[in-house]
Amino acid sequence: MKVIAFVWLVAPGAAGFAADLTGNWMAAQPAGDGYIRRSYFNLKQEGARITGTIRTRQFHYTVSDSTGGSDGFTLTAAMKDGNAERRAVYEGRLVGEELHIAERRNSVLQPEMVAQRARAGEGAMPPRIPPPTLHKVRDNGLARTPPMGWNSWNKFAGTVSDQIVRGIADSMASNGMRDAGYIYINIDDTWEGERDAHGNIRSNNKFPDMKMLADYVHGKGLKIGIYSSPGPNTCAGYEGSYAHEEQDARTFASWGIDYLKYDWCSARNLYKDGEMQAVYQKMGDALLAAGRPIVYSLCQYGRADVWRWGPDAGGNSWRTTGDIRDTWESMERIGFTQDDLGPYAGPGHWNDPDMLEIGNGGMSDAEYRTHMSLWSMLAAPLIAGNDVRSMPQTIADILVNREVIAIDQDSAGKPARRAWRSGHQEAWVRPLANGEWAVALFNRATDPIGVVVKWADLGFAGVPAMVRDLWAQRDVALQGAAIQAMIPAHGVVVWRVR
Repeated sequence: MKVIAFVWLVAPGAAGFAADLTGNWMAAQPAGDGYIRRSYFNLKQEGARITGTIRTRQFHYTVSDSTGGSDGFTLTAAMKDGNAERRAVYEGRLVGEELHIAERRNSVLQPEMVAQRARAGEGAMPPRIPPPTLHKVRDNGLARTPPMGWNSWNKFAGTVSDQIVRGIADSMASNGMRDAGYIYINIDDTWEGERDAHGNIRSNNKFPDMKMLADYVHGKGLKIGIYSSPGPNTCAGYEGSYAHEEQDARTFASWGIDYLKYDWCSARNLYKDGEMQAVYQKMGDALLAAGRPIVYSLCQYGRADVWRWGPDAGGNSWRTTGDIRDTWESMERIGFTQDDLGPYAGPGHWNDPDMLEIGNGGMSDAEYRTHMSLWSMLAAPLIAGNDVRSMPQTIADILVNREVIAIDQDSAGKPARRAWRSGHQEAWVRPLANGEWAVALFNRATDPIGVVVKWADLGFAGVPAMVRDLWAQRDVALQGAAIQAMIPAHGVVVWRVR
């Protein structure tokens, strides 16, 4: 299916172009919410060779190889992304004075864009603003336990709207989530509109009045969060906060925003990974200066050892990994590789292995219980990502298990460590503020198994006085020097031990 682009630009003297690809081309793609994404193809054709740059959404590529000509061509483009290289392939042709072009992604040709000639220089990356000198951002005093709430991306992505957010707020206020600690309702990417003549960011037509929406959410006893990027564009290609950090922070504060997720995205085109701390510091300072308590969530996928400098940049949490998916393989790979990061977390500053996928349908209930248990043992933010308006009771029981939540929210803020492993089974142990301990016994195998673990192997000097099963919500009979449990495939048992 073709995507028809409406383009408003004709450069002076544009008539009589040569019948080749040389020129600056722009395709305008309405996003359906009042925002227009613009992609630029600044190309130069010399015989059978095509060079140039491509700027689309959050990416800025340099053409590295080409075949063909104006009647049919293929471009291979590349860009540096930290220590890696990202590549893209485009196919297209010249049709009269229009450039018809589409990206080939995973061997599948995406919908075609139709571009027309733009003015020279239009769509170029903005001038690089040198990052500020490093300093330590003052602690904002927030998130003394890991933030809990909901985020729109995993379920709704670009379809999130004012109506959906209000419905989520209604449900969380009545289904037990708010009272269990899920306070933040966070709007992820695609809320952004254009900036006004003074540079102030505006929401698009999916969000007619962000201040009124924030007031509605606050009226339900909840808090509201929003999303932006330190780059010129967000991951979905909407307006980022680059060169408007202080201005956007003031706007967010004036709307009543309580939480900011700040996603690296197109900042990669202007800054190196070694400059991340200074770039994130800039927004950390801006949020403090805006005069409203706003939780600051750094989202840059665990690059540049963010856990070492996240607090100094003002961060209340920082992503430690790439994006999670709603599969056992993704959740397992992310969750069970967090063991070494525990010492960097504590009250006000948390390791974030990404949002919860519980209830989105890609895993079994046993796997979702493992997901919830592991994140709670890690003292990770618990940010639900499902449609809480219509979740079955089995999913609600997982998300709103207060005894498991109490482990995540323990005031000592000391994440668990892996204490024991045997084949596909392992135990993680977490010290709690009142002198008790949380113990999670995981079965990563594809079959159920009975496991016997000695208390001494978990680091305990003697036999506990009390053991409580937090998923069964009952006390466990003590059995001497060891404890045994039957664990489902990809399942977990969580005990509170005194």
